[in-house]
Amino acid sequence: MMTLIKHELKQGWKSLLIWTISIGFFIVICIFMYPEMEAEMKGVNKMFSSMGSFTAAFGMDQLNFGTLVGFYAVECGNILGLGGAFFASLLGIGALAKEEKEKTAEFLLTHPVSRVSIVTGKLAAVLLQILIMNIAVFLLSIISITAIGEDIPQNEICLLHFSYFLVQVELAGICFGISAFLKHGGLGIGLGLATVMYFLNIVANISDSAGFLKYITPFGYAEGADLITCMSLDIGKVLPGMGLAAAGILLAYWKYSQKDI
Repeated sequence: MMTLIKHELKQGWKSLLIWTISIGFFIVICIFMYPEMEAEMKGVNKMFSSMGSFTAAFGMDQLNFGTLVGFYAVECGNILGLGGAFFASLLGIGALAKEEKEKTAEFLLTHPVSRVSIVTGKLAAVLLQILIMNIAVFLLSIISITAIGEDIPQNEICLLHFSYFLVQVELAGICFGISAFLKHGGLGIGLGLATVMYFLNIVANISDSAGFLKYITPFGYAEGADLITCMSLDIGKVLPGMGLAAAGILLAYWKYSQKDI
């Protein structure tokens, strides 16, 4: 199984590097913009506070955009949230489907390794790549905040990054389960799922009657405004999300073990 994990990491290192650099780059740029914008933030806060639904959609009605934490939660949080979701979804949706798409399943399945071991190895590689990306982006954020001379809000930053890591794990788990049913890849499915989940959270922020969507989309428990205000994850929203991820993973084991390849 370790051989399979190493092979998956070797195959995916370019994609991992590109996504890590891209997400990290935009977050670093945002952080370095903060000192230049700090003096104008009071005016920005007033402007956003009068924008009604738009303000609520991104949680800016609960955060002080003029502080580093508020600025980071909105700007950097959206970059890591959406970028990380795309990356995790693409990893999950391609993990099992690519063997049939690239016609390598016949070679893989002739080796003395069970299908359960194959699924386990691929799942471990997906989760490991997500972990590597998040650690790299987290370190870049800490270094950038230090470079601009600001105090590091450790608890808030750690909580924000951990919540988005959970979002990525959930989406990867769901897409991993879908991947077992695909034969020709599912790039659009992965990107579409991440996008729909992101906009469901926006709808839930705008409309009180759509609040139940917070329990469906993983972005519901990674809302920067709620995290900074409460300084804790809403377990009532996290558990259903992790349950969906677990269901997707179990579905992948079941389907791939009996799949006619």
